[in-house]
Amino acid sequence: MAALRVGNAPCSWGTLEFEQAQAEQIPYGRMLDELAETGYTGTELGDWGYLPTDPAVLRSELSRRGLVMLAAFVPVALKDPAAHEAGVANALKTARLLAAVATDPKPYLVLADSNGSDPKRTRNAGRITPEMGLSPAEWRTFAAGANRVARAVCAETGLRTVFHHHSAGYVETPEEITLFLELTDPAVVGLVFDCGHYVYGSGSSDVVKGLERFQERMWYIHFKDCQPEVAAQARAEHWDYFQALRHGVFCELGKGSVDFPAVLRWLKAHHYDGYTLVEQDILPGMGTPKESARRDRDYLRSIEPNFV
Repeated sequence: MAALRVGNAPCSWGTLEFEQAQAEQIPYGRMLDELAETGYTGTELGDWGYLPTDPAVLRSELSRRGLVMLAAFVPVALKDPAAHEAGVANALKTARLLAAVATDPKPYLVLADSNGSDPKRTRNAGRITPEMGLSPAEWRTFAAGANRVARAVCAETGLRTVFHHHSAGYVETPEEITLFLELTDPAVVGLVFDCGHYVYGSGSSDVVKGLERFQERMWYIHFKDCQPEVAAQARAEHWDYFQALRHGVFCELGKGSVDFPAVLRWLKAHHYDGYTLVEQDILPGMGTPKESARRDRDYLRSIEPNFV
């Protein structure tokens, strides 16, 4: 099997989609330089407008650093049918840019709920109970919106859509992921499996169990770790999602409860040949992104024999 292909993303440098997280951003040129310097060969787009949206400019910025574009995160308030049309338009705008700079492998459109916008889900992230979920009618609306986005993206650009289960959104727990996948079209909607969000959302560190459960729809994977003591404190003290982020619930790889050697062995056994995408969600001003990115990459090199 080929060597592990590893990317990183703007969120590891504090560029997050949430209004609550908006602050002075690290310039994109510095972010891309540091990403490449620390050993990554792929990136995601980040918020629309963070990286250049002119295809020629973006292509040049990527190619001169030896980077490939892997995906772009597009949140849509899928529970609200009135938001679907604008969601499709935004997804298509993003997918056209992805397609214009696509190399190998082709990038994904990463569809997500409008995470962090519902007060109850945000307040209870990491400890969601069934009564906090969608009604059957709301689930049908939610899934119909996801199908509509994915079909439009595929028809116009040929790109595939993966859904990102995520804390502080309506698809957080394993049961919610299962229901979402049951209600969506497997021909056009896959799953990006996020290790850290799975651990925080499920309350279980058995990531391989999650990979087994969702393997038929898992097209792409995010490597994120979850710090168990912080997660436990967040639950005990009823922190909301952003409090947990500020306290470092998503820590550097190898410093949390995700068994990444076991994840790599699982990926090898299942002949995964795509990229792994490192994400260490931080709020602006937190930590030292370049040094964290380097440590994350060094850690993955140290366990890579589990994959090759």
